[in-house]
Amino acid sequence: MMYILLLLGFVLLIKGADYFVEASSSVAKSLRVPSIIIGLTIVAFGTSAPELAVSVTAAMEGNNDIAVGNVLGSNLFNLLVVLGACGVILPIKVKLRWDYFATLIVSIVLLGLIAFDLKLGRADGILLLGLFLTFLGLTIRDALVNRIQGTEEFEVLSPVRCIVYIIGGLAAIVFGGDLVVGNASKIATSFGLSQNLIGLTIVALGTSLPELVTSVVASKKGENGLAIGNVIGSNLFNILMVLALSATISPITINPLSVQDAVILILSTVITLILCRRKNEISRLDGALMIGMYAVYMAFIILR
Repeated sequence: MMYILLLLGFVLLIKGADYFVEASSSVAKSLRVPSIIIGLTIVAFGTSAPELAVSVTAAMEGNNDIAVGNVLGSNLFNLLVVLGACGVILPIKVKLRWDYFATLIVSIVLLGLIAFDLKLGRADGILLLGLFLTFLGLTIRDALVNRIQGTEEFEVLSPVRCIVYIIGGLAAIVFGGDLVVGNASKIATSFGLSQNLIGLTIVALGTSLPELVTSVVASKKGENGLAIGNVIGSNLFNILMVLALSATISPITINPLSVQDAVILILSTVITLILCRRKNEISRLDGALMIGMYAVYMAFIILR
């Protein structure tokens, strides 16, 4: 029964995020916001809603390892697998902006906070939330400066469908997150596995499926800005909102293994940055290399 409920939770998370993103994107297009901005905000926040639901629920229930492992695991999956898969399917042009470097800086800040005393307290959470508001302000400024001009018509949902999709999608995400956390914890206990490992693998991969599907579809349609913005925005949202809110609700004691994962996240971000700067694109070879790096990481965390 635990497995059925876990599967149901993932289905609700994914479908809920799907409807939420569709409606949110429709609203953003109506406002004529560039695709990279849509990816960084509306789509990224929507596809990260599962991580928010899972990590906040885990924090409220005291399952801190799942909360931290879910965020770090999801960010590594987004960076290496989602971007890598986009590159393998269709090489994507990359124009590096300030927000990509922001992901590196934020990851370094997170490492400093958790390595200092192996805790993420309420003060740390409030600091990260402050950085999130700063990121949001800079992104909104970008959106206003680069607003699309012209009379081109976009295909959008009706206002009523937008409201129904947003409310229904969020409800499915919250309920699905509760099912995933509860049953993942039970499965971890029954197999003698640590919550940290479960959070880094099954929960992180499951909650990152919306990012994977959204970015791959966007890449196939030639919406490179949407695909890349989704990954960058999701990774920033996961640390600055998901983990920050979890710590603010209930201070988190950090598993020393999570410090290793934070270091690996920083190294992966640097390597990806180098690959992107080299040719201003993610080629099929680069994508395959990134997916290979993730496979090595998975083997490492299972064997450690």
